[in-house]
Amino acid sequence: MRKYEYKFVRLGEGWLGVKSDAKHEYQEKIEEHARQGWRLVQVFAPGTGSYGVAKYFELILEREV
Repeated sequence: MRKYEYKFVRLGEGWLGVKSDAKHEYQEKIEEHARQGWRLVQVFAPGTGSYGVAKYFELILEREV
């Protein structure tokens, strides 16, 4: 049976919404983690800022143990 480990990477947490640099940084982070054997499962962006805007992005990554 395969076993996996998971990693959660939060990017761009801002006061009212996601910081603008995170919108570009997430691609670099995904590529960086992929080189380490991580696979992107999902990008999560909860609507918790002003007017329901996401305050941050969270990358959910997995890799086989």
